[in-house]
This record gives sequence, C-alpha cells and structure tokens, in this order.
Amino acid sequence: MSSKRLRMLVVVPRGAGRRSGNRVTARRWQRVLQSLGHGVETVDGYDGQDCDVLVALHAHKTAPSALDYVRDAPEGRLVVALSGTDLYRDLATSARGQQALEAAHRIVLLQEHGMKLLEPHLHLKCHVIHQSVVSPRTIPKKIRRWWQVALVGHLRPVKDPFLLARAVADLPAESRIRVVHLGGALSEPMRVRAEAEMARRPGRYRWLGSRPHWQVMRTLARSRLMVLTSHMEGGANVVGESITVGTPVLSTRISGSIGLLGEDYPGFFEPGDVHRLRQQLLEAERQSDFYDAISSRCGDLRSVFEPRRECREWERLLDELLADD
Repeated sequence: MSSKRLRMLVVVPRGAGRRSGNRVTARRWQRVLQSLGHGVETVDGYDGQDCDVLVALHAHKTAPSALDYVRDAPEGRLVVALSGTDLYRDLATSARGQQALEAAHRIVLLQEHGMKLLEPHLHLKCHVIHQSVVSPRTIPKKIRRWWQVALVGHLRPVKDPFLLARAVADLPAESRIRVVHLGGALSEPMRVRAEAEMARRPGRYRWLGSRPHWQVMRTLARSRLMVLTSHMEGGANVVGESITVGTPVLSTRISGSIGLLGEDYPGFFEPGDVHRLRQQLLEAERQSDFYDAISSRCGDLRSVFEPRRECREWERLLDELLADD
C-alpha cells in the first residue's frame, strides 16, 4: 500500500439514481479506495473541492467536472472511467468527452475489449479494472422442481428485455425451462408489456420487478443459467455476479461481454437472434457438452471478479500516478 494518503473525489453524473450502475460502481470504488487508506468522497460534480485525485465516472457526462479540475488543479491527477454508453454511443460525438480523455492521466475500462474503441495513442493510459463481486456467505442450491433461467436487468429497449420471453415461447412440452426476470419497468408501456408476456406464457416467464440485491444474488445462485440479452453493455456487473455464485452465462455477442468472457466463449448468440437463443437454452437444459463447456469457462473466470483483485488493480494504478510526480 502506498504510504501517501490521498484526498480523492469520485464524480458521478448528475441525476444518477441510487440504484444506477454508475452510483453502484462509485460506492464500491469508494469502499475499495478507503480500504487502501485514502480519504474518498463521492459527489455529483466538481466545484473547486481540494483533492489530489479526481475520478470522473462516465467521460461524456462528467467531462465538465474533469476539465474544470485539470484547469484548477494542475498538480492534481485525473482518472477518467469509461462507461458502456461512453464507449458504444456518446464518445463518437462528444468533443468534451474526448477532451477529458486527452487530459486524463489514467483511463479506467471495465473490460479489455473496450480499448478497441479508443485511439491507439490513449492505450498507454488505460487500466482494465473488472468490477468485483462479494460472494454470499452461503450459496443456495439450484432449484430442482424446474430448470430456472435468470434474466436480470431493468426494462429498457437497449436491454432487449423480452427477447428471452420470446425464446421460451412454444418450447417442447417436456422442457422444464422457466424464466424469472428481475428488473424495474422504467416506463408504463414496459410494465404493461411485461405483464402481457406473463399472461401469454404462464409457466414459462415470470417478471418480479425490481428486487433488492440480496434477492438478485439468491435468484442467480438458484438458477441453471443467466442470460444477458442487451444490445450494449460496458461490462455488465451481473455477468460477474452470476459467475461468482456458480451460474454459467449466455450472452449476446457484444463488445462488453466479449471483454469479460473472451472472444471464443461458446455461449454467445447474436443480438436479437431469438432462434439461436432458443437452441442454446434447449441444448443447455439437456446437460450436454455445450452446458459443460460454458460452465467450465465461467468457473475458470471466477477469480477475475474477486474483490482483492479489484483492490490490487486500484493500488497499482495509484502507485503509477504517484510515480509520475
């Protein structure tokens, strides 16, 4: 651990909700950095506060704070952490976000594949810090009465939240697959659609709405599979959560998941491909070589999401920043 105690600010986008991914990440990083002996505060914006290091979470949305800090504190150190919407949407047209990356002393990515979206001259600044998961003290056993498949994510178009419900429509009568979906409906039309899907597919699809984190982890642990259907993710935390409790993953072949699971991961399907997803679900339910392969690969990745690893990566990044002085 560095002998110098740093004063640090973690800046999250204004308006980020208590359960938003940015806010959850900021809280975890605050705990990690405090465990390393530093003084850390999470704020919605930089307003001239005195600090040695500012961590701007979401380059596009926190660019004003990042650039103001560089102007006001020339001796300070700026770390810019990239979200999925940065990499796969905003940075392409965000001049201020690009300026923040140029001004940053270090850039944090949540998975390695995201580096492919950055200009080569920025790569030397980049650190990959996987989001860690605290494993529950006790992990419940899998449900035996049926073959449970978990979907975790708020009902937003970018998540393609009803692809899995469509995939389990008209499964063979002998299939024991049941989908449980945890995540809030962020609009009335989405709530209505979720309730309609349940009514249309009784016994196959159940939407439980937003649930506390402990219940999400329990549901993942009791499931045989977790499915990620998103069109875009920066590096979904639920992938690490599922792997940590021993549940293998099926995911859309998107950059954020490639960066976590590997380019050749066997459990990918193309975004929106309901037919391929249905095939993979049935193949997994048969406990075939396919299910063994994804289970084995996910088991090999479990150490990637250990809290002590995330802590070591932050310590290494900060040591490099201090060495730059």
